[in-house]
Amino acid sequence: MQALLFDAVGRVRHTTVPDPALADPGDVLVRVEAAAICGSDLHIYNGLETGLDAGTVMGHEFAGEVVEVGQGVTGWQPGDRVVSPFTTSCGACFYCRAGLTSRCERGELFGWVEKGKGLHGAQADLVRVPLADATLVRVPEGVPAETALLAGDVLATGWFGATSAGAGPGAVVAVVGCGPVGLMAVIAARELGAEVVFALDALPERLALAERWGAVGLNVRDDPAARVRDATEGRGADAVVEAVGSPQATRQAFDLVRPGGTIAAVGVHTESNLAIAPGEIYARNLTYRAGRASARDAMPRLLPLLESGRYDLGALFSHRLPLSEGPRGYDLFNRKLEGCTKVVLAP
Repeated sequence: MQALLFDAVGRVRHTTVPDPALADPGDVLVRVEAAAICGSDLHIYNGLETGLDAGTVMGHEFAGEVVEVGQGVTGWQPGDRVVSPFTTSCGACFYCRAGLTSRCERGELFGWVEKGKGLHGAQADLVRVPLADATLVRVPEGVPAETALLAGDVLATGWFGATSAGAGPGAVVAVVGCGPVGLMAVIAARELGAEVVFALDALPERLALAERWGAVGLNVRDDPAARVRDATEGRGADAVVEAVGSPQATRQAFDLVRPGGTIAAVGVHTESNLAIAPGEIYARNLTYRAGRASARDAMPRLLPLLESGRYDLGALFSHRLPLSEGPRGYDLFNRKLEGCTKVVLAP
C-alpha cells in the first residue's frame, strides 16, 4: 500500500509498504477515505516530541470503510463507514468507564511506534484498528469522510477545551490560537452558550474563519487583553482556551483571564516548566486545567453536530491533496504557506 512514513526530523516520505494485517481477533482493517495532518503531527515533524521510530506510518485523524474484521469483532462488518478517535480504547477499563478514554489501560495512539512497539498511523491506504468494537464510531449518513474525521480529534479537543475552561451560557470566552483546535473551540463555546467568544491569532485567514463561526477576531499584535478587559468592565475573560502549546500562549492566556477564571490548555506543551508561577495562580484564584481530550467519549455528542450542517466545517481545509503530495502538505502546514489552515489527504 501507499503510505507516509516518518524518516527524520523535517522529513516525511511517501512510499510503498506492506499492507497491514489483522493481529488480534478484535482488530479491523479500514480503507482510508480521508486522513488529515494534525498540528501534533508537526510536533514530531519538528522534533519537539522525540522517540518515534523511523519508518512509522504517520497520522491519527481518519475516516473510511471497514474492509476486513477479526473473528472477535461483533459490531462491524465490511462496508461500514467509520471514524476513529486518535487513540484506541477498550471501553471496559476503569478509565474508559469514567469517560477518560484517552487514558485507556490498553489504548494506543495511532501513528506512534517506539522501539518497535506501538501502532502505525492512518496516512495510508489501509490502517489496522485494534479494539475496534469500542474504538470506532459509525459515520452518519451523508457526512463526508473529511468532515467526520474532525470529530475524532480537533473538534473533540476543541470541545474538551471549551468545557474544561467553563464555557457556558453567558460566559465570556477567549481562545488563544486559531489553528484547527482553536477554531473548533470557538464553535464549541458557541454551542455551549457563551455570550461572546474572542479568538486570538496573527494570521488573517484564521481570524476570518473564527469570525465566520461566530467569534470576535483579535490580532495578537493589537493588545487583545486590553480589548477583552474593555468589553468586561475591566475583569477579563471567564474562560480561556489555550490551543497553541507554548510558553508565550500560556502567558497570553494568563493576561486574558479574570480573577477566579479558568485556563484550559489543550495545546501540546513540550517545555519543562509552566510559564506562570504557582504564586500567580494563587494570587488570582485561577484554575489551570490541561490534558489529552477523551475523543471517543465525546464523539457520540459531536457527530450529530456535524450531521446538522450548522457549520460548514469543510471550510477548515484550505488544502486537499493526494497522499502522494503528503510531504508537500506537511511543509505547507508547518510553514503556514499559501494561507494553509489544515490539510486533508486522499489515499
